[in-house]
Amino acid sequence: MSKQYLHTKILNEELLNVDISKYSSKVAEIHQHLHTTKDEPTGWVHAPLEDNTQIVQSILEVASEIKLKADVLVVVGIGGSYLGAKAIQDALTPYFGSHENGIEVVYAGQNLSGAYINQLIKSLANKEIYVNVISKSGSTMEPALAFRVFRQYLEERYGDEAVQRIIVTTDPEKGLLNDMAEKHNYRTFNIPQNIGGRYSVLTPVGLLPIAVAGVDIEELLTGAKQAAIELNEESLEMNEAYRYATIRHELYNQGYKVEMLASFEPGLAKFHEWWKQLFGESEGKDKKGILPVTSNFSTDLHSIGQFIQEGSPMLFETLLHFREVTDDYNVPYHLRDEDQLNYLDNRSFNEINAISKQGTAIAHAEGGIQVIQLELKKLNAYHIGYLIQFFMISCAMSAYLMKVNPFDQPGVEAYKCHIGQLLNESKKLALRPM
Repeated sequence: MSKQYLHTKILNEELLNVDISKYSSKVAEIHQHLHTTKDEPTGWVHAPLEDNTQIVQSILEVASEIKLKADVLVVVGIGGSYLGAKAIQDALTPYFGSHENGIEVVYAGQNLSGAYINQLIKSLANKEIYVNVISKSGSTMEPALAFRVFRQYLEERYGDEAVQRIIVTTDPEKGLLNDMAEKHNYRTFNIPQNIGGRYSVLTPVGLLPIAVAGVDIEELLTGAKQAAIELNEESLEMNEAYRYATIRHELYNQGYKVEMLASFEPGLAKFHEWWKQLFGESEGKDKKGILPVTSNFSTDLHSIGQFIQEGSPMLFETLLHFREVTDDYNVPYHLRDEDQLNYLDNRSFNEINAISKQGTAIAHAEGGIQVIQLELKKLNAYHIGYLIQFFMISCAMSAYLMKVNPFDQPGVEAYKCHIGQLLNESKKLALRPM
């Protein structure tokens, strides 16, 4: 593939000491399955190549209405229903204040903290709001409880107008949320039935909140389309996503059970969390899988940097790097030079940050850490869209190589079941006569 968009490099390839071409035939077999199966939710593989003009236009129209009539959009969702949108929002909007083309977007339903929901409600007192609730079933407890709170809040505050201020993103045919939307005439966007939650960020699940935040969703989808075209090669030698997946798999087979994704831009912290869910839920089953952990450099170099450099050799590191970041600031010259930093006069923070990345990678490689570098040209909507598609393809391939299903999450269902049982038991106890 062209190296213009994303390049995968192993810093210390001699330590890997294996020719990954031995996986070529298996990768080709999995590629065919991924692109032809009708039994698994793989709609995201070809979705970027399909004509999405109509749905994008509908999303942009609703986003424009929200930005015109509201100060804040409250997004209610958990897991794949919120992580992707929040990841892209944080990566591509200003650190302080709202994007010039967007409004404030906040999130609820991703936890069960009473303090969080109470303080969020109080913060909205003098602001106009819309709510976008996102859930395929409508029965997941965390977002269901949050939506109950915000639906009542909107009805008490806006009366009949509340119906217009609630946007539902859900299954098009079934589920509690679908039933509620039909009963109360809420406007809806569909979650494609052949796309699972953690693979859904490039559907209305992520696109509406991202558009409201001010991100160019058309550029985002164009980047994903480019990735879908370039990464449609069954050849391991020609497909960077498959190359990354097989390198991970080989390291796993060599005993490295932890992967640390790190980058040098604070705005990517939530992107790390999206990546962590994608790989953690897709691979972590049948007593298999690489534990995905994340770090934000250079901040975390001053907290766990020592462990990474010289600690237990259990992990390998994937460094995510964008060569160009739009905003920057030059180091000023100071007459007294009391901090002895005038030698950096007129060098930019981003330039120093890039050198910090390079020095860190070299140090970790010299310390025996397996370091994979993923490098893209620019931190913008196009390249983030490309990276999302890259990671989803890599993740599916990696899970299949481990012989696990990339698209289910039975362990998550187990915790939900036990919470439900405990809540029902506590309800019965409370109802017993004294």
